[in-house]
Amino acid sequence: MKKSILLLTILFSTIGHSSIFAQENDPAIKRAQNIFIELGGQGLTFTANYDSRFTNKRDGLGGRAGIGYYAQDGDKITTVPLSLNYLMGKGNKFFEMGLGATYISTSGDSEVLFNKNESNVIGTLSFFYRVQPADGGFAFRAGLSPVFSKDFFLPYYGGLSLGYTF
Repeated sequence: MKKSILLLTILFSTIGHSSIFAQENDPAIKRAQNIFIELGGQGLTFTANYDSRFTNKRDGLGGRAGIGYYAQDGDKITTVPLSLNYLMGKGNKFFEMGLGATYISTSGDSEVLFNKNESNVIGTLSFFYRVQPADGGFAFRAGLSPVFSKDFFLPYYGGLSLGYTF
């Protein structure tokens, strides 16, 4: 009887500390999620964004979605950036490469890049340096975000992001 109790105690304590439970508590393999504001970048304007990895990792394949708005002198631009990205690195420092599309809706009188009162979709790339703490907290991104369409290519468009990792 004592051997059975000892065996059950060992079995239940082992189950309680299995790799499944350890993964949930280990910040090194916790899925990275970020909320951030970005100036420039794939959203072109000032945007609010959500970014997450697709697996329980701090790096690897992930995605991002956002919404942006800019208005000046009666001209208005609304943007919706969507992209896939891949993070390479370790600790809290990563290099981000991504590919996406940004929906743009304009209204007003000016024709800076697009015809007035028109909607467009442009392609975007991202080559960013990213800091996202493993335990959560202040996150930072900066880098190049080339934008392109059938009519133009801007290779040196950049962006800066400040946010929070959880």
